[in-house]
Amino acid sequence: MVQHRFGHGIRQLRRLLDEGALGRALVATCDTLWYRAPEYFEVPWRGRWDTEGGGPTMGHGIHQFDLLLAALGPWAEVTAMAGRLARDVDTEDVSMAIVRFESGAMATVTNSLLSPRETSDLRFDTEAATIELSHLYGYTDADWTFTPAPGRDDVAARWQPDPDALPSGHLAQLVPTYRAFAAGEAPPVTVADTRGTLELVAAIYRSAFTGAVVRAGEITAGDPFHTSMRGTGPVWPLR
Repeated sequence: MVQHRFGHGIRQLRRLLDEGALGRALVATCDTLWYRAPEYFEVPWRGRWDTEGGGPTMGHGIHQFDLLLAALGPWAEVTAMAGRLARDVDTEDVSMAIVRFESGAMATVTNSLLSPRETSDLRFDTEAATIELSHLYGYTDADWTFTPAPGRDDVAARWQPDPDALPSGHLAQLVPTYRAFAAGEAPPVTVADTRGTLELVAAIYRSAFTGAVVRAGEITAGDPFHTSMRGTGPVWPLR
């Protein structure tokens, strides 16, 4: 789930935000537009709540909006919709959400398995620049674009590719994680870091299936969405 946090680009973006070089993050988009043909779901466990845990929100787009949270920090509230538009599944095959972050930044999140031209795209608009990432299943520094705001050419020099960096992915995650464990240190990404991402997944489903705005911290023990991403269930019947 978190392997893309270990690419050089997201680490550089987070550092520049922390240093204040980019000003405040204001607007973001996060699109996981993938394609899975009907035959993909002929495998019995796919597209089911009890075996796959959810649709593209849980199993596919989570990698991209985990990156979104890695850059923008904790989220505050979400409003979402989900649908089963074209695939013979129990889960959704598309979801869309609007997320407000604790910082005040706002983002849209789209998760789709119905998009023939597959892309994984993130865009961050800050006070000083637009930073964009376009890839599919893993990225290098070549997949990032940095556009300074008018009059802010000074910040462009702060964005520096690392030709020796590993592509984002499991190897880039395993190397520093193993080294941390070997040294008796906490891993670079902890359970606490990932909880916010999983809570956002549950909140997207809860908002989509209940029509309510969901705020961080609302889904606690006893809530149907605390036990299962299906929660109270979508409006469409099980297949």
